[in-house]
Amino acid sequence: MLHPLVRPLLLFALLSLPPATLHAQDELPPINGRFMLMNHLGAMVTDRDFGDRFQLIYFGYTHCPDVCPSALMVFTQALKLLGDDAARIQPLFITVDPERDTPQVLREYVAYFHPSLVGLTGTPELIARTAANFRVRYEKVMVPGMPPDQYQMDHSSGVFLMSPDGRLLVKFAHGILARDMAARIRDFL
Repeated sequence: MLHPLVRPLLLFALLSLPPATLHAQDELPPINGRFMLMNHLGAMVTDRDFGDRFQLIYFGYTHCPDVCPSALMVFTQALKLLGDDAARIQPLFITVDPERDTPQVLREYVAYFHPSLVGLTGTPELIARTAANFRVRYEKVMVPGMPPDQYQMDHSSGVFLMSPDGRLLVKFAHGILARDMAARIRDFL
């Protein structure tokens, strides 16, 4: 049995928790596709700057040795498979490594992929807020024996398809085939 003074303190502590903690079994709030970041040309942009286009969004970083380039290649192939319909989609690459991924670095990197791919970066705070809006997790990982600037970034991997009004339509898992991604995107066009 609880001491009479502990009971009110326990109740107060429970009521002070944020609703997501109190109701962990409830469904998470919908993904918020809002962002304000700097593009690879140095201009500030928001999610609303892409008009009535769908957005195909991938979070990653330019120093990624394998996962990010392969995901962006699938992304690029899917857009090519869509043919003229790809013009209705704005592909975006949002860095989770703003320390190294400057607009200049992103400009060089995105040139290897789809011609309309836009690289986005920002302050660590803006990147953190954007990642939280998409429920993307990332973390800097120091590599033993390597200089401090040779770190890697562990991060969530997946491609988000957002509607022109900012709603999440589908999140593609890493490893999806380009033809399957293209077919699913076509369902929404």
